[in-house]
Amino acid sequence: MTMSPDELLTTTRSVRRRLDLSRPVPLDLVHECLQVALQAPSGSNRQDWHWLVVTDAAVRQQVGELYRRAVQRYLDSKGAAGKLFADDPERADVQRRVGDSVAFLGDRMADVPVLLIPCIATGGSLPAGNQAGLWGSLLPAAWSYMLAARARGLGTAWTTLHLTYEREVADALGLPPEIRQGALIPTAYYTGDGFRRAARQPLESVLHHDRW
Repeated sequence: MTMSPDELLTTTRSVRRRLDLSRPVPLDLVHECLQVALQAPSGSNRQDWHWLVVTDAAVRQQVGELYRRAVQRYLDSKGAAGKLFADDPERADVQRRVGDSVAFLGDRMADVPVLLIPCIATGGSLPAGNQAGLWGSLLPAAWSYMLAARARGLGTAWTTLHLTYEREVADALGLPPEIRQGALIPTAYYTGDGFRRAARQPLESVLHHDRW
């Protein structure tokens, strides 16, 4: 809780291999992170978000199995992280590590003590065309949750692969049809000793002023 805003924002990483699967996470701590998340903006201040905190072992097993199946499909695809940038030795090594960590979590999602599923009420079917307004009213709050967790010694990872089986997951969780899932965020204590900035493309390679 002593990190500066810049330090928090630049060192919040996806945690897959270093989630402590043996240590329970107090629900009060999860709720504290969610209280932070609820301060995020939402379109027209509608606050149509809902937050499903899954700790029951049987339900985690159901969700985890569906996630495992989705991960396997992903790893078999051409777009899997570990297969990207194969012609760039330096970047390819990073991508392989990412791919390995995705596979690791895929086999262990059911063992993560807390699974957070941010959801949003759509009032029915998803809107046609540009859905930025809808998801923009949920995803910033989910990211705020992850930042709050990081500041409290918890590790998280942004995952959406379970949405390959969105209907099956919804059935396992008892979600009504008008409630749609935005992500699956495993949450556990972090077993590492710290984070640092990640390698990113230079700003000038992605920056545009006034026109493309």
